[in-house]
Amino acid sequence: MQAASPYELMGGAGVVRWLTDRFYDIMDTDPAVKPLRDMHPADLGESREKLFLFLSGWLGGPSLYMEKYGHPRLRMRHMPFAIDEAARDQWMACMRQAVSELMLEEEVKLQLLEAFHNTADFMRNR
Repeated sequence: MQAASPYELMGGAGVVRWLTDRFYDIMDTDPAVKPLRDMHPADLGESREKLFLFLSGWLGGPSLYMEKYGHPRLRMRHMPFAIDEAARDQWMACMRQAVSELMLEEEVKLQLLEAFHNTADFMRNR
């Protein structure tokens, strides 16, 4: 029997969409992450959609991002942005808050946060 994917454990597309929207709502309103917010366009609509599509596949659900845009090539796509430890930590602060609000077992939340941190750290280019 195959273990459930994080996507399944979270509850599927609706929860991934909620997590994505909550992440960007936090980033858009928390003055502590203004430098991170400033790296994004004024309208976060496309950013929200792309993160949702990416997370769907990254978490083990449908590969929506790949179907629409091809391989994510995360580091390459983020190269134009100066991503240092501060940017990584700001991104993680937003995601940590959003994940903390999910109605999931603590073990699942910890696994998600570890995976998010590993990916966010991999994105550093400065």
